[in-house]
Amino acid sequence: MHRLRSLLRTRRRRISAALTLLIALLAFTPGWLFALASLGGEDGIDAPASSNYRVILLDGFDANRSREVPARLFWPNSARQGHVPLVLFSHGIGSSDDGYTHLGHYWARHGIASLHVRHVGSDREMWQGNLLQVAQRFASATAEPEALARVADLRWALDHLLTERFGEHIDPDRITVAGHSYGANTAMLLAGARVMREGRLLQLGDTRIAAAILISAPPFYGESNFAPILGGIAVPSLHVTTTDDIIRLPGFGSGVADREKVFNAIGGDKTLAIFNRGSHNVFTDRRYFDTADVADSVKASTQRLTLAFLKSLNDTRGGRFTTLEALTEPGLVVRSAEAADAVESKHSAFAAVSVSAR
Repeated sequence: MHRLRSLLRTRRRRISAALTLLIALLAFTPGWLFALASLGGEDGIDAPASSNYRVILLDGFDANRSREVPARLFWPNSARQGHVPLVLFSHGIGSSDDGYTHLGHYWARHGIASLHVRHVGSDREMWQGNLLQVAQRFASATAEPEALARVADLRWALDHLLTERFGEHIDPDRITVAGHSYGANTAMLLAGARVMREGRLLQLGDTRIAAAILISAPPFYGESNFAPILGGIAVPSLHVTTTDDIIRLPGFGSGVADREKVFNAIGGDKTLAIFNRGSHNVFTDRRYFDTADVADSVKASTQRLTLAFLKSLNDTRGGRFTTLEALTEPGLVVRSAEAADAVESKHSAFAAVSVSAR
């Protein structure tokens, strides 16, 4: 009887601890935890169907890892006449392949294909089931094995897309990796970020990646010196954030200052775009903490911004790009920097453009 009471007390303490952590997560993470869980389908700001592209759902399975790799392909009809650029997109934690369809629709209407991969170990399923286990599922989703598995998801998806019927219509020199938040970390690893673990250098970069779009990129967990990690990324990159882009978690916080640190540490030609309004999840299909006006404005500007970046790459793989007219969006501050070894004395390393909000 005494043992039974002891077990019951232990169980009550565990339940109480789980509830306490869950409440803490819900109370202190409005900018991140639920921000990345886009619960809707293809009803974002730019979702109306178009006759010049198709949306194709792909069911993938990596037998070597016994892991599903589902994906959503936005495929422009212009691919029939030649080769199209491709964006490989990684979603944020707790989201899915349908969390950023406003970008997929917009890019496809302008002749750019995009493959939005679902990471089954850190997707929307983590919000399902027993609420008391959310904290445990969250910890698993952010652990290093899942972080590495996400990179493998992108590589596997790209491998198979290029070797199947779509591959012959994709321009191999115009493949861009992109991601939001956790997905931006995933994208940076595929673009060439290097992390040391137990004295071993993890090199996960894929030489097929020609550029990167990094939206709300947080620092890598447990790392304080970004330069050794990101300095080896040599491809052109576009960084997008907001002044209110704040991640709040018990024991972890990250704001726009971290986005700037990532930008400063990364190699290659780069542009940083900072909107003067909008929360961490303003870039997703669904809005939680932003007004309709703010959400629509930032998403529409992000669509034009990313398209301008993708078009500026042209066919010059690894070539230089410049700050474009399309970057002068309402409420946006832009900084551009050439690769450190290419900056000439007659040029300023940074150019700032400030545009007043509407």
